[in-house]
Amino acid sequence: MRSRTAVGSPVAASGRKDMKMKSFDWHAAPISRATAITKSYRNTQNARRFFIKECGGGFEFDRPFMAWLRDGVEKTMGDAADEWLRREAEKRQ
Repeated sequence: MRSRTAVGSPVAASGRKDMKMKSFDWHAAPISRATAITKSYRNTQNARRFFIKECGGGFEFDRPFMAWLRDGVEKTMGDAADEWLRREAEKRQ
């Protein structure tokens, strides 16, 4: 028997999360500063549009930033935009 939590994610009758939950659709789902970066994160055109909106037209993915995005530490897309801007400011010093 399955039930749904307030946010709509399936949970087993035992209260544990169902391991078959859908991952975030990085290609099509709306992205905001509050969007959590999940294990399924991908550098999609949708993600790029978000970063250009938040960071400006000079935004580019680079290897150190991409590694930071996927380092396993919980963060949001807003955190990522702020980090990219911090790194860019550091380059200009």
